[in-house]
Amino acid sequence: MSRAGRLRDRLTDGGYAAGWRAIRLLPEPVARAAFSTGGAFAARRGGRGVQQLRANLDVVTGGRLDDAALTDLTRRGMQSYARYWQEAFRLPTLGTERILAHSQMHGRVHLEHARAQGRGVVIALPHSGNWDAAGVWLVRWLDGPFLTVVERLRPESLYRRFVEFREGLGMRVVPLTGGERPSATVLREWLATGGITCLLVDRDLSGAGVPVTFFGRTTTMPGGPALLAAQTGAVLLPAVCRFDGAGWRFVVHPPVPVDGPGRLRDRVTAAMQQVADAFSTTIAEAPEDWHVLGRIWPEVGPGDRAPGTP
Repeated sequence: MSRAGRLRDRLTDGGYAAGWRAIRLLPEPVARAAFSTGGAFAARRGGRGVQQLRANLDVVTGGRLDDAALTDLTRRGMQSYARYWQEAFRLPTLGTERILAHSQMHGRVHLEHARAQGRGVVIALPHSGNWDAAGVWLVRWLDGPFLTVVERLRPESLYRRFVEFREGLGMRVVPLTGGERPSATVLREWLATGGITCLLVDRDLSGAGVPVTFFGRTTTMPGGPALLAAQTGAVLLPAVCRFDGAGWRFVVHPPVPVDGPGRLRDRVTAAMQQVADAFSTTIAEAPEDWHVLGRIWPEVGPGDRAPGTP
């Protein structure tokens, strides 16, 4: 790596580290107001990520909003995204008991049933609400860790900070790439012993996912959650996180079948379509809490509007 690249990495890591420390020292109302203001400011600036979020939200709302309403939804989306980061920086200081007291878990029966059967569980989630807060709830409910996979960030020191943060909350973390063993192998072994894993799957970063229809448009999602469930006998549960006032709401949908006749790839594709459908149902209830500033649908780029919109 060049000297400029090393300097950039040090500045990136140092900035996150300083922010992490500073936000924890601020009174919570001050931090909350500052991040909300920052989210609104970012929305007004309208950078490329904001423009892509606006286009994504236009698809989610079926192109029914006029420009003013879509602009307002995008602002609320950026403020929701800023809230996620504010809480991520402060989550260890919020305390487990507070998170539990202000969390609502809908569909817990699906988790309980799978655990009673002694089966592993694959929870598939979109980038919505605060999935780290949901993780705190899950660790307490399990009285132990669950396994999750994270993308390897640059610089490496920043990646280690995020791993330490999540492990400090009680999670077990493995890297998507570059680990001592392939992440898929670790996941299969974990699930085969009745463990639970949580995987964010609404963005196909590899480009090798299976085709699904998501909010009426064709895209791809990673087939890993359904494949792992089929290979290990685990239960596949779609789940969506969102904010609920000052607290958090987590919705677990019914199990998605992965067994039965037919080719494995066809069963995986059908299962991921059901996951996408479950995501759509809950995201549509609070689209501002879906934080995707990257391209989801190939034909929907930054600033695009759905056909037929005002």
